Amino acid sequence: MASTNSLISLLRRLRTELGIDSILNSSRDTKLLCLQRFVRLFAYGASTLILAAYLSSLGISDTRIGLFMTLTLLGDVVISFGLTLFADGLGRRNVLIAGASLMTASGIIFTLNDKYWVLVTASILGVISPSGSEIGPFRAIEESTLAQLTPSAIRSDIFAWYMLVGTAGSAGGMILCGWIVEELKSVSGWANTRAYRLIFGLYALLGILKLVLSLMLSDACEPEPEKPLHHPDVQLDVLEAEGLLSDDENEQREGSRPQPVAVPNVQKKSIWPQISPSSRSVLIKLSFLFAFDSFASGLTPQSWITYFFTRKFGLPEGKLGTLFFVTNIVASVSNLVAASISKRIGLVKTMVFTHLPSAILLALIPVPSNVILAMTFLVLRASMQSMDQAPRQAFLSAVVLPNERTAVMGALNVAKTLSQSGGPVVTGWLASLNKFWIAFLIAGSLKAGYDLAMLKMFLGYKTHEDKVAQRGEVQDEVSSNSRVQLS
Repeated sequence: MASTNSLISLLRRLRTELGIDSILNSSRDTKLLCLQRFVRLFAYGASTLILAAYLSSLGISDTRIGLFMTLTLLGDVVISFGLTLFADGLGRRNVLIAGASLMTASGIIFTLNDKYWVLVTASILGVISPSGSEIGPFRAIEESTLAQLTPSAIRSDIFAWYMLVGTAGSAGGMILCGWIVEELKSVSGWANTRAYRLIFGLYALLGILKLVLSLMLSDACEPEPEKPLHHPDVQLDVLEAEGLLSDDENEQREGSRPQPVAVPNVQKKSIWPQISPSSRSVLIKLSFLFAFDSFASGLTPQSWITYFFTRKFGLPEGKLGTLFFVTNIVASVSNLVAASISKRIGLVKTMVFTHLPSAILLALIPVPSNVILAMTFLVLRASMQSMDQAPRQAFLSAVVLPNERTAVMGALNVAKTLSQSGGPVVTGWLASLNKFWIAFLIAGSLKAGYDLAMLKMFLGYKTHEDKVAQRGEVQDEVSSNSRVQLS
């Protein structure tokens, strides 16, 4: 009996630590947003596995493949900046619907066309991901919405599951794509280009599914109107007007009635975002740091890593798909562990101490001449490379005002994508010189530098939510003391 109770207690604790209760009890919109991310990353994973190989099968050189990825990321900067900047004003659902429509159109164009500049244009407008990870406006809007729908106490749990389902989707897309392509080529005798185009047809279908999911979101996903009455300064004015802060009780009884407190009028909704000075300061610092890290990511996106393993070790698509399925599943599980760790040591420490070892392992991937050892480094890196993402988004959600989240997250994504865009063309040039390994070495070194800078600049930093909570405690104490004086 005692052992049964201990087991039940352990399972309950495990459910809490892994955030299972948090995601199960979350709103319908939260679950829909997570499902959208799964579908989108499934499509990204499938297309990323064969993107470089597809372009190569069309007779495009390594240098131009790198240029293709760079132009895609640069174009995405413009699209993402425009859509996320005005997302709250135009309607978050409307922007997600428009993005899903463009995603569908790009899949169709990749299936039917082989002209280089047409494909570049479709890749920019339709958000074809060279890295297999998030580009485009989707993530900033979804994360801002999730932060709005989720209490701060369980926000890291929800972000961990949001990251997990995305990574799992990417893993599923990669393994399915790899084995479909290999089956079509080896059994059905399809040419490489024809098999790859089938995958982009699947990409278009997944875009339609994402469109349907976007249409199912409710009005709760739209930004909440500002509530000036709850502003801390106004609340203090109300307390003073009611005499709760006065030391003279007789003056309260004999004095005139308090004048009404002037409450700022709610301004007409504008599509232009407003960012406070304190948030602008944080935005500038984080833009610099994230850009540093993203340039390193741009040097070694998954498209180039799959191409590296194909060129150096001759791995077929099926084995490549299985390899990256394993790495993504490992990364998915690690996201839940990161949420538990962050509750104990804090968000910033979790971000740094999990990401730094993965940076070192990234630099080691091209060193071995043995494929098993190289794959081991890749899998070990995957076990830690995304553990910083959920704590990072929870930290970002807490460090700015709620009505600024979409604009700030969008601006950061633009900074990240802009800096990331410089990486692929550099790697393409290095690959053409048979110096692929240098890209991995530079990327690992830059990521390690980012981690150390993040630790120095933000360790012990008080977030906006910390300050609000502290201010609330002070107000409660003042109010309590005033009531004691009145009595």
